[in-house]
Amino acid sequence: MGVSGASGLIYAVRAVKFLLQAGYPVDLVASKGAYQVWRAELGMMMPSQPDQQAEFWRSQTQEAGGTLICHSATNLGASIASGSYRTLGMVVIPCSMATVGKLAAGLSSDLLERAADVQLKEGGKLVLVPRETPWSLIHLRNLTQLAEAGARVVPAIPAWYHQPQTILDLVDFVVARALDQLQVDCVPLKRWQGPISSEE
Repeated sequence: MGVSGASGLIYAVRAVKFLLQAGYPVDLVASKGAYQVWRAELGMMMPSQPDQQAEFWRSQTQEAGGTLICHSATNLGASIASGSYRTLGMVVIPCSMATVGKLAAGLSSDLLERAADVQLKEGGKLVLVPRETPWSLIHLRNLTQLAEAGARVVPAIPAWYHQPQTILDLVDFVVARALDQLQVDCVPLKRWQGPISSEE
């Protein structure tokens, strides 16, 4: 999982929580921008050391089980930087348009970008969850180029047919749809069953 410097870190927190609950081992890398967003949105500092960062994520998710490995964004020699490291794929959630632009240009200036580039070159599954709006023509072209290269784009747009009652219901819908792209079904979600019949 990649966490970039876009607003909406709650999406990442919920994704990590559900994956750990379901027993999926999670490798996580946060970009430099993600640290700044944590400070701006929630008034807290995310530790830079991987071990401390893992504890930080566990405190945010309130999830003690499962396997969570955090990687430094500067560690380009990490396991997830290699195509030989086996994964179900990668989700970048939330995904900033700066990250989208770098990936579309084939740039790998940090571990998040390198790991995402590895998924593309290996024909793996790369899921991008952009939260920014509106999208400029540059954003649209970058996303189109990534989709043509095999990435799946899941904008952070909630649905309403599941009758959400809380903000977390809206967040969890987006998380579920993103993880669906990896064939991972671990988020409790009222899925579409067709229209409700009504008697005349």
